[in-house]
Amino acid sequence: MADRLRWGILSTGNIARQFATGVAASRRGALAAVGSRASASAQTFAQSFKISKAYSSYGAVISDPTVDAVYNALPNSMHHAWTIAALKAGKHVLCEKPLASNVAQAKEMFDVAAQTGRLLIEAFMYRSHPQTLAVLDAVSSGVVGRVKLVRTSFCFRTSRSDNNIRFSSELAGGALMDIGCYCVNLSRAVAGAEPTSMTATGVLHSSGVDERAAGTLTFANGIIASFTCGMTLHADNTAYVCGDEGYIEIPVPWKPPIGEARFTVARSTPPRMDSAGKLVAAPPRETIHIQGSDDLYAIEADDFAAAVAGERAARITPADSIGNMAVLDELRRQAGVIIQ
Repeated sequence: MADRLRWGILSTGNIARQFATGVAASRRGALAAVGSRASASAQTFAQSFKISKAYSSYGAVISDPTVDAVYNALPNSMHHAWTIAALKAGKHVLCEKPLASNVAQAKEMFDVAAQTGRLLIEAFMYRSHPQTLAVLDAVSSGVVGRVKLVRTSFCFRTSRSDNNIRFSSELAGGALMDIGCYCVNLSRAVAGAEPTSMTATGVLHSSGVDERAAGTLTFANGIIASFTCGMTLHADNTAYVCGDEGYIEIPVPWKPPIGEARFTVARSTPPRMDSAGKLVAAPPRETIHIQGSDDLYAIEADDFAAAVAGERAARITPADSIGNMAVLDELRRQAGVIIQ
């Protein structure tokens, strides 16, 4: 590997642009190549980010000997084939979430990574951010006592569903796959285990994908996690970790803002019946501000480079990704989605 990990990017869509911006600002990465099925799109992308090589195929990127690692930003249904192709070409792969279209594909992808000796990590960028690390540390330290409930929300409103990959059944779209995967991932990370049971309900779009969904996960340690996700509505998009001695409030859990990341540890006022008739003081609140102003995707890219160099364990392990995919499969099944 060169002094900087040299990246080849598959796709020129919005998330690819955000990642390229992050790599350009990173300490350990460099942009080496980009590929698109449309030559003009690749050329425009390359010019925007000062990338020397623009290819009109994905295969050309993974065959480029100057590329050390591939960022797979293709639609969900294309993650499996192109990640395996990149691994077999000797490249490390950072693959966008969700890792695959189903759990069987995810397992095969990690099998190939093991066979080729290459690193494969699912790109849950929020898991590399210091805010998420601090929240998980706070939970494990017992700051809110025994965790009993996790509440998460991730929604957005789009009025354009035609030609939108998120609304395509063939491309393994849907709210659970696109954004509900974050809610599932954080809930599992807080619980430190896989759910023993789960429920989900959803409203399907005419394309067959879930337009919005809600559900619960139950864990053997007694934690219950509830979530809501949707692509046609507004919501607060927050996360709460609630314990028997307090709760953690995360106002922006999924894309922490540069220089403004924070979370609050708080305690609610006891019900009057529990206060023995005495006045109860206002609940204490302590807001923890997260230092550092790095771009979210720059942090992710540097984390990946450190893992490739053997300096740090991957933030998202194969078992974590496979477990998340297994939950998404079952939630989609319960919501009425036909899994491709």
